[in-house]
Amino acid sequence: MQAFTIHKGLVAPLDRENVDTDLIIPKQFLKSIKRTGFGPNLFDELRYLDHGEPGMDNTKRPLNPDFVLNKPRYHGASILLARKNFGCGSSREHAPWALEQYGFRVIIAPSFADIFFNNSFKNGLLPIRLDENTVANLFDEVNMTEGYQLTVNLEKQVIETPSGRQISFDVEPFRRYCLLNGFDDIGLTLRQSDKIKVFEKKRLQAMPWLVGQAM
Repeated sequence: MQAFTIHKGLVAPLDRENVDTDLIIPKQFLKSIKRTGFGPNLFDELRYLDHGEPGMDNTKRPLNPDFVLNKPRYHGASILLARKNFGCGSSREHAPWALEQYGFRVIIAPSFADIFFNNSFKNGLLPIRLDENTVANLFDEVNMTEGYQLTVNLEKQVIETPSGRQISFDVEPFRRYCLLNGFDDIGLTLRQSDKIKVFEKKRLQAMPWLVGQAM
């Protein structure tokens, strides 16, 4: 997992509440057993004018010109600004996969669905909860200023606006530690690989009949 320390990026405003995971990545794209290739179908129902299916050439599909991510001023955005209850609905991990593979590193909203919130940290995304008034002010600033960028410092837990204003945010210490170091669940386990090898060696010495047995 890619480590997160300081990120400066263009902000795209998704001005709608209760964005569920089926809207983030529709159910027909969950057939894949791979963890890659979901970025082109992020927000598929909002992004394209036709119905999307796996295997389609997205470069030939008609784009919805009114959707925020299709507007030229937001091309290359890596910070998504959203409204409350972002990521509600089913628990699909494909939602943070699609957001991360599109190019987003930070999602800012007043609130998130719990499972989506947890899955985001495990996949290298930083979900930041700010109060509704602060989020509303950021929407106003983004809409008024083309090329609006934010600098997100996870170590200091501070967001800096183009005017130099700083906005503090909180991240639970263990999640912060994992993101700063790029540790997902597997990475955390592998840090203990030497201890695991010692344990396995002792276990097989004590119970040699386990050699070659299916576990």
